[in-house]
Amino acid sequence: IAPLPQVLLAAAVCTKAGKAIVSRQFVEMTRTRIEGLLAAFPKLMNTGKQHTFVETESVRYVYQPMEKLYMVLITTKNSNILEDLETLRLFSRVIPEYCRALEENEISEHCFDLIFAFDEIVALGYRENVNLAQIRTFTEMDSHEEKVFRAVRETQEREAKAEMRRKAKELQQARRDAERQGKKAPGFGGFGSSAVSGGPTAAMITETIIETEKPKVAPAPARPSGPSKALKLGAKGKEVDNFVDKLKSEGEHIMTSVGKRSTEAAKVLAPPVNMESVHMKIEEKISLTCGRDGGLQNMELHGMIVLHISDEKFARIRLHVENEDKRGVQLQTHPNVDKKLFTAESQIGLKNPEKSFPLNSDVGVLKWRLQTTEESFIPLTINCWPSESGNSCDVNIEYELQEESLELNDVIITIPLPSGVGAPVIGEIDGEYRHDSRRNLLEWCLPVIDAKNKSGSLEFSIAGQPNDFFPVQVSFVSKKNYCNIQVTKVTQVEGNSPVRFSTETTFLVDKYEIL
Repeated sequence: IAPLPQVLLAAAVCTKAGKAIVSRQFVEMTRTRIEGLLAAFPKLMNTGKQHTFVETESVRYVYQPMEKLYMVLITTKNSNILEDLETLRLFSRVIPEYCRALEENEISEHCFDLIFAFDEIVALGYRENVNLAQIRTFTEMDSHEEKVFRAVRETQEREAKAEMRRKAKELQQARRDAERQGKKAPGFGGFGSSAVSGGPTAAMITETIIETEKPKVAPAPARPSGPSKALKLGAKGKEVDNFVDKLKSEGEHIMTSVGKRSTEAAKVLAPPVNMESVHMKIEEKISLTCGRDGGLQNMELHGMIVLHISDEKFARIRLHVENEDKRGVQLQTHPNVDKKLFTAESQIGLKNPEKSFPLNSDVGVLKWRLQTTEESFIPLTINCWPSESGNSCDVNIEYELQEESLELNDVIITIPLPSGVGAPVIGEIDGEYRHDSRRNLLEWCLPVIDAKNKSGSLEFSIAGQPNDFFPVQVSFVSKKNYCNIQVTKVTQVEGNSPVRFSTETTFLVDKYEIL
């Protein structure tokens, strides 16, 4: 069977004289060939007649005038003219998205942006099933995970500064107390001075900063911690730093601690959690879709307890889990975990108690899932009311925290806006807003939503229709999990003696939108 012929040969923006400004060929074609086809195009048009296409013996030109320019598609003669006209309209709508004016110098300046957009519309000579919003998303390669990563990192840095200030006050107070008692002030390891093995006060003060077993050295803690593993993007600490440095070099704004010494101090003090030899991460991700007129279409939540052990003497342990969830969450243990023990006593331990958990690696020991369409389970409700008023649209949007035990940080509610109508006129607002004219978005930014700040509203006006303001999307991070599942105690298998452990809880958004 002979292969189907390529129906769309090239897409180009040219002058009325046939000079190519930008052209994208979807088949192998020499520069001389495409320039010849475009140069012949103006001569083929009949003056005084309204047509959208002209033909030669070999190709068809489908075109649309754009002020002093033409948007031209060159196709084979056996292509579907109706589909070609629809494709042409999409090409014509793409150009104003990247160019402020339909002029030759503006088209040339944004030629690569246009070529990338053209490639999203046509692949191998055939039209892709995409719309303008999808093209914008694909070409920008906007990453929700990257936004969450930055939000988490900025939160960690703020906590690092607060923790450093608190530690500094403690150390100053301890030094004053030691001087009053006539003792030598304790040395502060990790900041360039050697630790002093004084009396019990000095040992108590330096316990959280240095290892008391090595008094002559001033190292970082036994397990120095870089950025929190609240969101793991497949990169270890050093790779994450390299990633952030690369973002900076590309012009992205990343909040950092002031100066190199602050960054080093943040690493020494381990701001997110003081990681013990037994450390657990409780991670939850929510995916939620609501209708604009109310009603929960689908809500799915996935959670997991990840165990990390760094000391071999704590490798044979059991985790005591407290599950106070009343929503019917489904629990599932790791295949190597003793299910009978978990069912009977809510303890996580290995089937073979003689075996040990892996060292220095993250191990998922328990995961859970909740899927529901019950509206009362929605953690944060969003109500968007666009109403037409003459040539403009008045939009009222409000939020309400239904799950008052949660504290949501770095909340961003994103509302799409019509293109080419300018900036919205903001009326009343709780919090702050950002208008992204490039992507036609209004971002409503709220640092914290909790029981004390459980509701708020935003009002704005802009030209458009009610459908232009959907889907509304929401993103946030939280240090409290949605399902009330916690590890309350860790004990050793032999002797049942308690083990010190640390916990890190993260609740993130995978998808949260109002359609």
